[in-house]
Amino acid sequence: MSLDFSYRHLYYFWVVAKEGGLSRGAERLGVAVQTVSAQVRELEQALGHALLQPAGRGVVLTEAGRAAMLQAEQIFQLGAALPDRVRDAATVPVVRLAVGVGGGLPKLVVWRLLQPVLDEPHLRLQIREQDFEPMLADLALHRLDVVLADRSAPPQPGLRLYSHRLGGSPVGWYAPPAWQSMLRDDFPRALARVPVLLPTRSAAMRTGLDQWFEREALHPRVVGEFDDSAMLKTFGAGGMGVFPAADWVHDDLVARYGVCRVGGSPGVEEPFFAIAADKRIQHPLVQRLWSEPVAGRRMPSGSRP
Repeated sequence: MSLDFSYRHLYYFWVVAKEGGLSRGAERLGVAVQTVSAQVRELEQALGHALLQPAGRGVVLTEAGRAAMLQAEQIFQLGAALPDRVRDAATVPVVRLAVGVGGGLPKLVVWRLLQPVLDEPHLRLQIREQDFEPMLADLALHRLDVVLADRSAPPQPGLRLYSHRLGGSPVGWYAPPAWQSMLRDDFPRALARVPVLLPTRSAAMRTGLDQWFEREALHPRVVGEFDDSAMLKTFGAGGMGVFPAADWVHDDLVARYGVCRVGGSPGVEEPFFAIAADKRIQHPLVQRLWSEPVAGRRMPSGSRP
């Protein structure tokens, strides 16, 4: 930010422009006309342009002056609100919660997992989406209070992290409605005859799916792998391939993406974990997340096992 000019000079200019003259501006400010005139001249010199020009017994704005006046109006409106903002910040007990979210976790799942804290008065929620390992580092550095992920934190020397399993969701298979009859009539065998989209191997769900494929002796034709669950759903809904998703978001999938459920994956689950560092484990909102069972977080009525 440039500090080549004084905000006091800007304020004198603003008052003069509002009053329409140096004398009236000086009267309002309670200072000598010569003082006001000198302050305005210093502002014009700092900005490199004339801001006022004589007009009868008063002054009017030049083009440069109108631009300066527009900015000054915003600046001093913000300034007028400053005391109230400071008073509110000092008197209202803000409760902050910084949450890290793994990119593979469905956004609707994140919202439901956080439901126990969303009604906290004066909550200041910060959500950051990033890769798993950097999130754990940020937990250890106390840049985050809790991480929501699809896996627990691995043991790491020097890092005291605690993982709490919040629950999990069965995994179903979804596709555009035009594929429904072809897939449902011979599911899961039909997965070998259609293009399939999968999460990447970094997702916990992928391990369960690969094991399920092996148990069912399935050899799917994988045409796409995605880190981001929303991207996976978008491409699947667009007709690129049938895709797996947590049944916990069934209603949202059907309503938002226009797809239908064509089958399940018995024994496959997408797990949900909350991870916190030792010095954040007593955070009251983290405690609330850990204590409320997932079953109490309004699972969608359309979900099925």
